Amino acid sequence: MADLSQDLLEQVNQALNLDTPLRIQGGNSKSMLGRPVAGEVVDTRGHAGIVSYDPTELVLTARAGTPLLAIEAALHEAGQMLACEPPHLGPGATLGGMVAAGLSGPRRPWAGSVRDFVLGTRLITGHGKLLRFGGEVMKNVAGYDVSRLMAGSFGCLGLITEVSLKVLPRPRQCLSLRLEMDIRQALAALTEWGQQPLPISAACHDGEALHLRLEGGEGSVRSARERLGGDTVDSRFWSDLREQRLGFFDDPAPLWRLSLPTASAALELPGRQLIDWGGAQRWLKSNAPAQVIREQVANVGGHATAYAPGDDSSAPLPAALLRYHQALKRQLDPQGIFNPGRLYPDL
Repeated sequence: MADLSQDLLEQVNQALNLDTPLRIQGGNSKSMLGRPVAGEVVDTRGHAGIVSYDPTELVLTARAGTPLLAIEAALHEAGQMLACEPPHLGPGATLGGMVAAGLSGPRRPWAGSVRDFVLGTRLITGHGKLLRFGGEVMKNVAGYDVSRLMAGSFGCLGLITEVSLKVLPRPRQCLSLRLEMDIRQALAALTEWGQQPLPISAACHDGEALHLRLEGGEGSVRSARERLGGDTVDSRFWSDLREQRLGFFDDPAPLWRLSLPTASAALELPGRQLIDWGGAQRWLKSNAPAQVIREQVANVGGHATAYAPGDDSSAPLPAALLRYHQALKRQLDPQGIFNPGRLYPDL
């Protein structure tokens, strides 16, 4: 565990002088996402370690190469957690990769996304400078919040060296249920329950039954359990869902992540679907052409992402939105050396 920020800064400045593209990676567990990047590898794993952690303040600061397993172990010992449940998708997942990918687990609709918990970052920009953005409290930003722009940027805007995160206490009571109902019944029930004070923190329909997770105080969880019925199941279902270890993901067909308005009906697409996030996220295993999938998803106001490396993994941006992306890229990475083309071919 060491502070290698100056070494990383030197590598970036050398790349700027030689106009050499850089491919940023940590544990490389999210390599199936985005387009292939050709460039000199910047490996952040040596730049690791928890810089500070104050459980009473609910704030943790760590270097980008710190393994997520190490962070979660430290939080667990203090009775706390990363509430957005970021997926690892591999044993070497790092904090920097968690932020850069911006992926959240089953609790996301009820607790928030990765970007909602980012308080501050240290970042090496395309100007060859190591800068700090944000801080270690929730309300410390006046103007443009650059730190949260890093969430989901896939390293295209700069090299993250350090992150400060808000963490939360683990719930006192957790119970997982399985209710026998089909997808349409499940979506209707989730729409109704979403308007009621139920302690639901995860909801998934696996094609056969609806799975719910209840979290909170003993009284509220017990009351919801009595009202909803169903059978209790192993809570490891949710970590298996988050890490794509359920049987659904074993299907050899291409995997798609569909982001939809919560109340959307089941989509008429070939292949198998799994409902996550109470209906807002759908996983699809399908051999259908990418254009067919994207058109149907767009028709209901959503978007689709292929979980496979290649040119077709990210949907094209509307021209107006692309201009904003390009303007931001020029401000932070004027020479375009950081993960060029990872998100979109024109970035």
